[in-house]
Amino acid sequence: MVTKKTGWVVALSVVVSLAATGCGTDTKKETTSTPKQEPTAAATAAATPETKKEPVTLKFMQYTASGSQEQTLGDMVKAFESANPDVKVKVDIVDYNNYYTKLNTQLASGDAPDVFEVGYENFVSYAAKNTLKDLTPIIAKDTTFKPEIYKGLAYDSFKYSGKQYGVVESFSDVVLFYNKDLFDKKQVEYPKADWTWKQELEAAQKLTDAKSGVWGTYSPIQFYEFYKTIAQNGGGIWSADGKPTVNSKENIEALNWMLDKAKKYKVSPALNDDTFNQPDADLNAFKAGKLAMLRGGIWNFGRFADAPFKWDIALEPGNTKKAHHFFADGLVVSEKTKNAEAAWKFIKFMSSDPSVVSKRIEKGWSVPAVSDEKVMEAYFKQTPPASKKIVLEALNSLVLTPVGPIPDKWNDLTKAIGDELDKAKLKSDYTAEKALNEAQAKIEKLVTK
Repeated sequence: MVTKKTGWVVALSVVVSLAATGCGTDTKKETTSTPKQEPTAAATAAATPETKKEPVTLKFMQYTASGSQEQTLGDMVKAFESANPDVKVKVDIVDYNNYYTKLNTQLASGDAPDVFEVGYENFVSYAAKNTLKDLTPIIAKDTTFKPEIYKGLAYDSFKYSGKQYGVVESFSDVVLFYNKDLFDKKQVEYPKADWTWKQELEAAQKLTDAKSGVWGTYSPIQFYEFYKTIAQNGGGIWSADGKPTVNSKENIEALNWMLDKAKKYKVSPALNDDTFNQPDADLNAFKAGKLAMLRGGIWNFGRFADAPFKWDIALEPGNTKKAHHFFADGLVVSEKTKNAEAAWKFIKFMSSDPSVVSKRIEKGWSVPAVSDEKVMEAYFKQTPPASKKIVLEALNSLVLTPVGPIPDKWNDLTKAIGDELDKAKLKSDYTAEKALNEAQAKIEKLVTK
């Protein structure tokens, strides 16, 4: 998904408190009166017990490790704590479907994590609502921090109104995963770069074996998949002048394509299949050899690395044009944190420290947003998939998250459209046209509020 560093403040260090509570006299007597001598610093230190400050504890909430990278994240945090014994980190990993609900609840209750992970689209919303700590002053003091270590556009993506509110952690995109063994078994040609929805459907029909629970293709019906799919048909959420176009002809056609793969063509699981409505069900099904093609994020490379079959990736088929998700995940600090400098130290380490960058590449967890080309060379050497350079090719047709003219109402926008997509998915008489007409009306009201 969007699929953004100048010196660091010297963070909290363990200090020894030396309490000069006593005084001493020279016991050596002279024939004449001598003045009282003050104790030496060494003597005072020896006589006074050392007092260490308690480590600062940071609460850290994130979602991208959920499902396959929990251990990787744990190793990264341990490396940080080892390098920074004055800071401890309490990690809370939440699956994406529940992440923002939990985060928003904690923010509203005043119990926000010190550091949390956000995608670009949600970053804008939080920054606009003054939920995040302005890191600009802390960064300005940090003479060891160099923004050039990150890819420029990625780093700048976590600026708002000219201020730096976060740092980019990684970027990623979504591509077409395919099971080579299933293609070989049915003697179907592997996906090509010039495939359209038509070629995808033809292949999916040959690959589907409903009796064996094997489906030709799958993509979830939800907001993020919707805005990417409509772009593949020349549609969009907003017009060039910022007016909502949710119910355009192109968008209705695209939603029908999404629905008809299950309803009409039977090359995807039934829309009311409870199994496929569970978190990560599609990913689990692909790894189990039950999906021939799956639109999925590159952060799943690690999850599929030990799959019991050969697989690869390709560019997603489009209809009138190519379009691929681009996501940037970043780390931000709560406005209400009491440990801003320790939090800054943590997010710098977790986004750019060489040990973290190497670990992310080793485990196939998204793409580090650092600018060092050697990092990318190491990334491409990690297989599977064999066609890893597709990750960069997909950036030639990226579609950004459609925040439009109401970035502060992003959550309202996604819910308004998402609710209508759910109705079209689960109600047999709720057409794509009706769903998008209703969504259009809701978005128009958001714009005029």
